[in-house]
Amino acid sequence: MTSIVQQPLNQSVVVFSHNYLPMSRIHIRRAIILLITGKAEPLDWYSTQAWEVRAPKFVLKVPVHIRLTTNRSDRAWKPPAVSRREVLRRDQHTCQYCGAQRQLTLDHVLPRAQGGRHTWDNVVAACAPCNGRKGPRTPEQARMPLHRKPKAPPHPTVVFAEQFWREQQAS
Repeated sequence: MTSIVQQPLNQSVVVFSHNYLPMSRIHIRRAIILLITGKAEPLDWYSTQAWEVRAPKFVLKVPVHIRLTTNRSDRAWKPPAVSRREVLRRDQHTCQYCGAQRQLTLDHVLPRAQGGRHTWDNVVAACAPCNGRKGPRTPEQARMPLHRKPKAPPHPTVVFAEQFWREQQAS
C-alpha cells in the first residue's frame, strides 16, 4: 500500500537541454538529484504543476519540466551497429518491397557483389520470396521499388522531442 507521501516518487519529469530541446523523461528521483546538485533548474518557477517532496530538513518542489544548466557535448551519440534486430525495428518488421510481415530477412539494396556495403543506408528488411526474386541485382534492375529509402535511425533526443511536441499539441 502506497501512501500519499510516496506517490510523488512514482512520477516522471521531462528534461530539457541547455538549449530548451526536450531530451527525455526521467524518474523524479533522478530529477531531485539534478536539482539539488545544481545540474538542472526548474523550467517554470511559477508552475502550478509541481510535486512537493518532503525531507527531514527541507521541502523541495519538483516541477514537471526541468532544464539542464550544463551543456555537455562530450557525450556524442552514435547510431547502433547494423544488426538484424535494429534493421527490422527501423523497418517496422515489414518487407520494404511488398509489405509482408513474415519470413523476414535482410537485403542489401546495392548487392555486395556489386560493391554494396553493410551500412544503414544499404540494408533493408525483405521477405524471403522478395529477397530471392531480387537476387544479386539492384531494385531498379529487378524492377522492385523500395517502399522507403533506408537510412540510419535518428538520434533518440530528436525522436523524443517530436513525440513530446505532438503530445503537447494534442492536449
